Amino acid sequence: MTKADVVSKIISKTGVSKEDAEKVLESFYVTIKDSLAEGENVYFRGFGSFITKQRAAKTARNISTNTSVIVPAHTIPFFKPSPEFSTQVKESQLAEA
Repeated sequence: MTKADVVSKIISKTGVSKEDAEKVLESFYVTIKDSLAEGENVYFRGFGSFITKQRAAKTARNISTNTSVIVPAHTIPFFKPSPEFSTQVKESQLAEA
């Protein structure tokens, strides 16, 4: 599903204009990204959490030159679905099988 598909579904379910649906969706993206960039996690009860995780520094290998490379510690964004969300996806996959 693409962003355009999501916008179309929002339009069909709410009846708002395409421009308004796109603005709301884009504002949602920006808000999530800004919050995570500031180190603030975002929680949606019944849906999931957008959080940041710390990755430790590690030694990796560049296979083309066969040399070791140090990858510094860094922070990554992460989505953790709620138990209800996970259960719904699992049940729908089982029903299709």
